[in-house]
Amino acid sequence: MAAKKDLKGKAAKLGKAKPSAVPVQTVKTAKPSTKAAAKPAPSKSAPSRKASKKPAPVTSPAIESDVLPGAAGHQSAAAKGAATKGSAKASTKNAAKTPASKAAPANKPVKAKAADPLLTPAEAAGNPQDAVQSLLAGDITNPFRSGMRRSRAPEPATLVIFGATGDLSRRKLLPAVFGLWQDGLLGSAFNIVGVGRQEMTDEQFKDYAIEALNTSRETDTPQPGSLEKFRELLYYEFGDFAADEVYEKVKTQLDEAEDAHGGRKNALFYLSTPPSLFEPISNGLGRLGLQDQSEGWRRIIVEKPFGRDLASARHLNDTLHTVWNEPQVYRIDHYLGKETVQNLMAIRFGNAIFEPLWNRAYVDHIQITNAEDLGLEGRAGYYEEAGVVRDMLQNHLMQVVALTAMEPPAAFDADAIRDEKVKALRAIRRIPIERVSEVAVRGQYGPGTLDGEHVPGYREEPNVTPESGTPTYVAVKYEIDNWRWQGVPFFVRSGKRLPKKVTEIAVVFKRPPLGLFPGGLERNVLAFRIQPDEGVSLKFSSKTPGQENVLREVVMDFRYDAFGAQLESPYSRLLLDAMVGDATLFPREDEVDQAWQIVSGMLEAWDAASPQYVKPSDFPNYTAGSWGPDAADKLLGEGRRWRRL
Repeated sequence: MAAKKDLKGKAAKLGKAKPSAVPVQTVKTAKPSTKAAAKPAPSKSAPSRKASKKPAPVTSPAIESDVLPGAAGHQSAAAKGAATKGSAKASTKNAAKTPASKAAPANKPVKAKAADPLLTPAEAAGNPQDAVQSLLAGDITNPFRSGMRRSRAPEPATLVIFGATGDLSRRKLLPAVFGLWQDGLLGSAFNIVGVGRQEMTDEQFKDYAIEALNTSRETDTPQPGSLEKFRELLYYEFGDFAADEVYEKVKTQLDEAEDAHGGRKNALFYLSTPPSLFEPISNGLGRLGLQDQSEGWRRIIVEKPFGRDLASARHLNDTLHTVWNEPQVYRIDHYLGKETVQNLMAIRFGNAIFEPLWNRAYVDHIQITNAEDLGLEGRAGYYEEAGVVRDMLQNHLMQVVALTAMEPPAAFDADAIRDEKVKALRAIRRIPIERVSEVAVRGQYGPGTLDGEHVPGYREEPNVTPESGTPTYVAVKYEIDNWRWQGVPFFVRSGKRLPKKVTEIAVVFKRPPLGLFPGGLERNVLAFRIQPDEGVSLKFSSKTPGQENVLREVVMDFRYDAFGAQLESPYSRLLLDAMVGDATLFPREDEVDQAWQIVSGMLEAWDAASPQYVKPSDFPNYTAGSWGPDAADKLLGEGRRWRRL
């Protein structure tokens, strides 16, 4: 309290200076205090065949921190460089920007105190000039970030990555785990065991992982010495996934970690492998009893695609359930880890002004767009089998539809939220084969121009069959048979080689019932930008200045960078959720089943190549760099159009 009063006193005295004398400037966050870092408890070393290579637990750079990335005490990559310049230099710089006063004479610059309590937004708003002066002096940080702290931390555990030398592990998983560890969210008693079919020693895998972190765009800026410490957490085992030997090696690794983990054998198994290996790996873990939770929790993460169709998805679920209980199975969908997808629920259920309008009385239709400007990027083998429906529509976009359409949950917990998502999916009208041509459009891109450069068509991509009928674009109209959404169509589209990379959910409202003003009125739109420029915008009409009643569209726009925080990697969020046992953002078995039921009609119709549908001989039917086939525009019907993004 004394520190807070002193801070207020400084702010009040600084506020006496004339406003015109101090230009508003952006101040970088001061270097965080290191006093909060706690030393990890010492642990005994377990006698084992690999005891010599198991060092004492490695302390993460921010062990036991509960600070969100970007909040006070945690710096974004952009701010880290400035923070290392030293507090003396920062103080001198602040002194140059701060007007002379009794509280801060020229020879005694005001020092930034990141560890001091922050002024609350209400206190800052009480005297705006005080807030401005305090920001300039470095005494407070962005008020949007006040209170942005988290305290979730998993118990000591081992992360076992099957397919540790694959593309997903290299680009996403290793950077995500490193970010969590560097932020102090995994503690010191944590280690990673990579498992693969490629013969490799521990040291070679460590080199591979560090090189991946150094080259990945997903990696947080490493703190001095952090990569070297993280390297000590890595181990590797190799073998045939159909044989028991490799699972015996994994079991030994978990036994050796027991002492370092306080007598617990907690383990998270991540299947970052081709879908054909999900079943043999799950069965192999079961044969060695590695799913048993008598000595610690055990969970398994299964990557997409979760099945190729309804029958294969059900078979995979049945196979997993012979080894694992449903609460142990985490089917990962990285779209649900995105902050802006989660913000859809927060804005809708956390604000009284939106939920009353979220129904058929006010909403005309909803548009969900996922556009990619890239082509295959070396994934022809996978994409030729999957296509856009299996790759995007059945999983990512069906989850977004469910979140948009769901009813308010009874509680904000995993079961309640997933119950409501399943109800929404069940209410979506199934599409029989004979109706597919009415409500769905597919396409494949041909050669075109993107960002001023010529790009090849899909059939010209490496390793693609010249007569390929694989769709790269889909647009579909979903109809929901329930009280809230009856008569409100959900239009969903996804495609490759479109003009730009963008994902958006747009709630398009009805026009006013009476045209009081000259000219046609545009519809109000509440848009959630998932990527890029993450944020929320509201479009409405306003009168222009002048004597005539002329209306024009205006937009109120909120961007997530207003918080001054780096958005967390979706994989970081989901990995941490799985380790603490929070299944809210992981689709449940019945969700996956319902999603496959919804798209099955389209897949059956298009796989049958019936003459009434677009046939592979009609491909390509849109140019790379355009917004898709013309038929997709007609899908919306009279008086509607796709949003310009």
